[in-house]
Amino acid sequence: MENLEVGDLVLCTVDRIVGTIVFVSIEGHGEGSIIFSEIAPGRIRNIRDYVVPKKQIVCKVLRISGDRIDLSLRRVTQKEKKEVLEIHRQEKSCRSVLKGVLGNKAEGLIKQIDGKESVYSFCERIKDNPKELEKLISKESAKKITDILKTQKKKITLIKKDFILKSNASNGLTIIKDILLASKEVNINYLSAGLYSIEIESENPKTADTSIRIVLENIEKEAKRKGLIFSIKEK
Repeated sequence: MENLEVGDLVLCTVDRIVGTIVFVSIEGHGEGSIIFSEIAPGRIRNIRDYVVPKKQIVCKVLRISGDRIDLSLRRVTQKEKKEVLEIHRQEKSCRSVLKGVLGNKAEGLIKQIDGKESVYSFCERIKDNPKELEKLISKESAKKITDILKTQKKKITLIKKDFILKSNASNGLTIIKDILLASKEVNINYLSAGLYSIEIESENPKTADTSIRIVLENIEKEAKRKGLIFSIKEK
């Protein structure tokens, strides 16, 4: 599986509550913990209104220190939660396709995939490159799997973030325009004075979110280099 990074969204299953810490199992990454102040904003009267053992929740990675992973539940928006659950649904669907065609042999293939990436990302790739799958299973089974995957409808998700970009220079607007035009792979819209939105439509919300993060990092570097004011507007 992919390595975790601070800011990543992860699907977790509540394991236990010890004192003021909630311990969870992070799908594909072991154990993580959430302190009560990261469960919900404000005072929590009954922790079980938010988390109970075996409940699935979507969390955001706050810190990673060795084997310790600190998470937050309250910092995840409803939109982010829906996106992660959609990816999870697609992952389960892909696993079901493999098991439906390969039967008991599917577990061996899934283990090979899990060591490198998600089953969903693998299935997306082999749609257009079935020969990669043919190296692992029979050509006939590979064709059945790719044919099924190609008929599945994918949900298109719009990932959007707002950011502030300002300049006090006399030619500030020209500088800002040049920086934004360099980001051709995404749509950037003007909202109001100094406020812009960046958006990408994708079948894979995580990939789109990563792309947006990279673009914003590049804009921030250029903004600092040219003395502009830059910040991401949190919702």
